[in-house]
This record gives sequence, C-alpha cells and structure tokens, in this order.
Amino acid sequence: MTTKERAYLKGLAQNIDPILSLGKASLTPEFTEAVAEAIKARELIKINVLKNCVDVPQTLARTLSERTHSEVVQVIGRKIVLYKRNMDNPGIIFPGEKIKKK
Repeated sequence: MTTKERAYLKGLAQNIDPILSLGKASLTPEFTEAVAEAIKARELIKINVLKNCVDVPQTLARTLSERTHSEVVQVIGRKIVLYKRNMDNPGIIFPGEKIKKK
C-alpha cells in the first residue's frame, strides 16, 4: 500500500464508526472470524479496543492483520483501522485508479 493510498483510507476512516469492540477476552478465534467477515463485507473497518483489554492496540492490529490477510491503515489511541481490498467487487476506488470493467 502506498502512502497516498494509506492517506486516502485514513480520510475515509474518519467518517466511519467502530463496528467491533475488543474487550477483556482479547483475540479469540471467534473475534478474528468476525473481523474477517466484516472486512470482506466492507473493505475498511474500525475496531475499538476497550480499556479492560490488557493487550497493546499496536500488537493487536498487527496480529489481526496477519490472521485476516489485511493491512493496518492506522492505530490511533485505542482505535484500529484495517483494510483489505475485495477483488471481486471493490467498493473503495482510489483517486486516479481506473475501474476495470468485466
């Protein structure tokens, strides 16, 4: 991911609300599966790390990214933003990118 793409995604992420919250149980297989499903449906998601979660948000973001084959856009405070392009039907088109017609 280029820095321009990352900056564009950060701008989009400002307008979305967290759809998942990570709490005391931390990373469970069920939570990882929920993240994978959410990324597949939305491409760009924001996750809230609750205060009762003892893990460091940066570490959680890296682990989630590896497990879901997505990219960490940013970690600000206790918010994680992940992105994974939907190759079949991309919902996010980057500026200057040409849309491939089938």
